[in-house]
Amino acid sequence: MKTISAILLLCCLGGLLPAKAQQEVQFSQYVFNMLNLNPAYAGYRGGTSLNAIHRRQWTGLKGAPVTTAASVDWLTNVREERLALSGQFMMDEMGAQKTLTAALGVAYRIPLDEEGAKRLCFGITGGILQYQIDGSVLEYVDGNDDRIPVGKPSHIEPDATFGVYYYTPKYYISASVNNLLQATGVQAYNWNDQFFTSIVREPHLYVGAGAVFNLAENFKLKPSVLWKEDFKGPSNIDLTAFFLIHDIVWLGASYRTGFKIWDKQNLQKDLERQDAVSALLEVFATKWLRLGYAYDFTVSGLNNYQSGTHEISVSLLFKNKNKREISPRYF
Repeated sequence: MKTISAILLLCCLGGLLPAKAQQEVQFSQYVFNMLNLNPAYAGYRGGTSLNAIHRRQWTGLKGAPVTTAASVDWLTNVREERLALSGQFMMDEMGAQKTLTAALGVAYRIPLDEEGAKRLCFGITGGILQYQIDGSVLEYVDGNDDRIPVGKPSHIEPDATFGVYYYTPKYYISASVNNLLQATGVQAYNWNDQFFTSIVREPHLYVGAGAVFNLAENFKLKPSVLWKEDFKGPSNIDLTAFFLIHDIVWLGASYRTGFKIWDKQNLQKDLERQDAVSALLEVFATKWLRLGYAYDFTVSGLNNYQSGTHEISVSLLFKNKNKREISPRYF
């Protein structure tokens, strides 16, 4: 009950946060490294984990989002595995705008059984967001328009994320709120005494859960769900399912769509809810190396203007040699 109460409290706090629209970076392979969503995930894999991911969205569409992210997390006390640290970097480009994120985090992991296979984890990150706009990318008619910035003016803002992560060998529950220090209507750029505002990232709430089931010898099923909410734009949900074959190959698919929880003011009534279907492949080439690929088929009206989304990832895990592995890490 304490676990559920903590997560519900976080959800309630998230509902008090202001937001404009859902413009956060999304990854189809989030379930293999949830550190990008939740800082409390740090240390889950039981060693030092290095991760990188690159996403090229809506290929063929001019100015479409391109995202590259890297992260590292590690345990500071190998014996009890109570404390973990993390570092993250992300570069997100969309049209003329570029956003750079750098953050450091800490997670406290409370064991709930004697072996430490069940834990309730709390995590927080602090860092900076740099908003940048490239005036040379913008198209204009009047070459003397003083409202078009020259060069790449930028602006830096502080940022923070808080999360709760509960896991057992068979399932997990996750909740987090990011962009906690971002303010509505930030004047990000000043050029020629003109102020420009970009798509400022607003606080978002993420709530997810997943489980793993043994279907047969060397054959497992791992379903998961992720709810993404900003309380002003459409609510979104990712439904994902993977089959694990011989603990080496993960084959899966995901469906991303909008859904209605409650009536939201000023929300356009005829918004299309369908978003994308993803095909996913994860291969554990060795016990310490994972390679992943995802292809998103857009099923919304945008399908006629682009050629799909490609996402590749790589993960390295260096386990603690002096620590016995209590249970496999499926999440």
